[in-house]
Amino acid sequence: MQNITADRRPGWGRRSAAILIWPGLYALGLLSTYLALGSAQPLLWFNVAYLSVAIIIGILERVMPHEASWLDHDNQTVADLAHTLFNKGIVQIIAAIATSLTMMTATVVEPKLAAPLQFWPGDWPLAAQVVLGVVIAELGLYIAHRAAHEFPIVWRFHALHHSVERLWVVNTGRFHIVDTALMIALSQTPLYLLGAPLPVFLWISGITAFTGLLTHCNIAVRTGPLDLVFATPGLHRWHHSKILAEGNRNYGENIVLWDLLFGTYFNHNRRPPAGIGIQGQIAAGFVGQFLQPFTARGARQILGTAAPEAEPISPR
Repeated sequence: MQNITADRRPGWGRRSAAILIWPGLYALGLLSTYLALGSAQPLLWFNVAYLSVAIIIGILERVMPHEASWLDHDNQTVADLAHTLFNKGIVQIIAAIATSLTMMTATVVEPKLAAPLQFWPGDWPLAAQVVLGVVIAELGLYIAHRAAHEFPIVWRFHALHHSVERLWVVNTGRFHIVDTALMIALSQTPLYLLGAPLPVFLWISGITAFTGLLTHCNIAVRTGPLDLVFATPGLHRWHHSKILAEGNRNYGENIVLWDLLFGTYFNHNRRPPAGIGIQGQIAAGFVGQFLQPFTARGARQILGTAAPEAEPISPR
């Protein structure tokens, strides 16, 4: 009897933890973003907070993993980290320069051309502006993400992200720089045109960064009704399925509004597949992975010998 009782107590504790972990870490990400943006060195403190939450997630992945097999090494950790640093470094610098140039151009050109930069509801509370910004940016992210799955010329870059055979916090940033640049362009340009202020861009970047950590985590979480609003780990695990009807779904990065509206939302009551990956072949190292999509031979390797280049490609 004592053994049965001892077995039940951890089960109850784990179930409670599974319910609380995702909203708790999400709230921690929002609080960290708020404190970082309000500090004298927002970029520094945001990255400190980001790394701290990533470490917490890494520990929780060992304590209560969703898939124990995903704890095994796949020899891609160095490449995953390199892609993360490359994207978070160079791409963010380019984005920052683009933001500055856009704002400077708008300052000079707007009075002369009466550009439609006054549409943004700048008198709303910042929280409401951020919510509106997330909804608008998500539409661009949705279009970019869905196009990456349905058009081979874009899939050749996005396939790098789907080539992972396990999901965990380290491969959150495993994206090709071209893939990342496309998502930034389609999500941020509408906000520029509408005249969204810089704090809205910063908040959206922070929310997207922390959501990305959580959607890729290998932690046993239970998100329940939150799946109807947010992009959660469970929904994203379906997105990494090799099966076309499951993998070409759940394109939302932060929220699932556009998936619900356009019919690409998917959430089944069975367990998402543990076996993930793609049909094609990705180069082994970071440099090879970066260069591969730019060559005809590399593109054929990525698409797979059975994948016709003239038809939509599934994440298999």
